[in-house]
Amino acid sequence: MINLWSQKKEADEAKKQRPKTSPAQLRVQKDLTELELPSTMQTRFPDPADLMHFEVTITPDEGMYQGGAFRFTVSINNNYPHDPPKVRCVQKLYHPNLDLEGNVCLNILREEWNPILNLNSVLVGLQFLFLDPNPDDPLNKEAAEDLRRDRAAFASHVKRALAGGSLKGITYDNVLV
Repeated sequence: MINLWSQKKEADEAKKQRPKTSPAQLRVQKDLTELELPSTMQTRFPDPADLMHFEVTITPDEGMYQGGAFRFTVSINNNYPHDPPKVRCVQKLYHPNLDLEGNVCLNILREEWNPILNLNSVLVGLQFLFLDPNPDDPLNKEAAEDLRRDRAAFASHVKRALAGGSLKGITYDNVLV
């Protein structure tokens, strides 16, 4: 005769040993399967078992930042999608919406975050920062002021900074590909 109690006990033990998938992890899995990245964006998972932490590289094919490769880390906490992902730029860039520590000023990562938004929204927003920098919501106030005052001079500063040059005593990372 089959001992049903021992089979149930074995099944319960197997469940306990398996790590639980959190609602945030399920949502991240869904978001990742629905990503529609253009050829100018690539994701990389340093630990393929950890979908909550990954990297994104953006290589704009137009605009002032064309020719550069910009790396970001994306960290998602267990309260996602109620909390936005934490996004940081790995390199030191001359950009009105990025500070020198890699913090990103993107409205959907702050006050305009809504659980309806997804990772695709975040990545498209990041890419848009390189196509159309926003001097009206800056983290780097000097870069924003340069962009507002003289767009051509700003573009020249961007070109120099992308090649690892110095501006106003700050040396930027060479991000040209």
